[in-house]
Amino acid sequence: MHLSRRRFLQGSAAILGSAGLQGASAEGLLASIEKQVIKAPPLPKGTWFHPRVCMVGERALMTVQPIMGSDHFGQVHCSTSADSGQSWSEFEPVQPLGWLRDADGLNEGVCDVTPEYHSQTGSVLALGHNVFYRDRGFYRDQPARWPVYAVWKDGRWGPRRRLQWDDPRGSSIYSNNCGQRHVLPDGDVIMSFTFGVKDKPRFVCGVRCRFDGSELRVLETGNALSNPVGRGLLEPSVTSFGGRFYMTIRAEDQRGYVAVSDNGIHYEPQQPWTWDDGEPLITSTTQQHWLTHSDGLFLVYTRRDAQNEKVIRWRAPLWVARVDPRTLHLIRSSERVLLPLVGDGVKAAELVPIMGNFGVCNVNARESWVTDGSWCPKTNRGELQLARIRWARPNALA
Repeated sequence: MHLSRRRFLQGSAAILGSAGLQGASAEGLLASIEKQVIKAPPLPKGTWFHPRVCMVGERALMTVQPIMGSDHFGQVHCSTSADSGQSWSEFEPVQPLGWLRDADGLNEGVCDVTPEYHSQTGSVLALGHNVFYRDRGFYRDQPARWPVYAVWKDGRWGPRRRLQWDDPRGSSIYSNNCGQRHVLPDGDVIMSFTFGVKDKPRFVCGVRCRFDGSELRVLETGNALSNPVGRGLLEPSVTSFGGRFYMTIRAEDQRGYVAVSDNGIHYEPQQPWTWDDGEPLITSTTQQHWLTHSDGLFLVYTRRDAQNEKVIRWRAPLWVARVDPRTLHLIRSSERVLLPLVGDGVKAAELVPIMGNFGVCNVNARESWVTDGSWCPKTNRGELQLARIRWARPNALA
């Protein structure tokens, strides 16, 4: 059953006492933000991209891959850190997530990987999706695409697998690419799909999966949310806060969207992200992700600003702001820069490394990370960045 707007607002008012939303400022929770550049092995062409991290006990595990051009990604690699991200092990290929040659002569790669630790099975589920290349670049007439994953356990990677979803609505694509997921106490995984048929705008929906430490299976999908502009609704990410589930969604109408659910499967109609004064958040076809503390809900995003007016899709800097769960508004006074713009976004925008393909990880009760691989299309260079967020109060979700 869908959650009514009235029920949501009434329930959210009750959440505030336990969730600890104290005024409009983020300063009550965000003690400090520090940028760190991760030292990475040199690449002859391109730079490292898509860095995303999960914690396996006290050790951080990161998946990352090269980018050589627009939507042109190399072999997925992994690295670990035993000293809270100060240093990282050698970048090693994740062999199951490499390139495969298909019968039509296309190279099938894997991209948009998000690793997440699954405590019930003691394993890491690294979930991305397939992508096809012809010769040296992205193949524009992509065949059908779907989620692809591999499982890391006890220092070893399992085989490459496809997440099956036999629904004709996803005949062209269904994916959780770049998406955040939530593991329930029973081990089931709440996530989301963007899906569609060829040459039509995509939909998104909530998804519940079962994971046994080896295979991931779809149990249930929810109602479809839609937007007719451009490619529709893309790259949804899910989090849980105060007993409810929240989905943030990329779109192509200079907006991002948010939807709420009481079970993570069936969502209320999405609404555009707006500030607490009602003004819309102006963004350009770029993903957003959740930064979730037990005492507060935050969104990480890119947006239009005077300093980046000529940067591609306004994709630098990376920002964070607190979310009011009663209204689903962003609290303007709480906004801070997570990763700053490098260069001049007005007079030399073509040299600004762009951001926006990033991950979020709760490292421990005192610290969370946002990892991003910046990339300048003109120079084909960039850097691996880590925004180290220190909390003023312990995060019980870590």
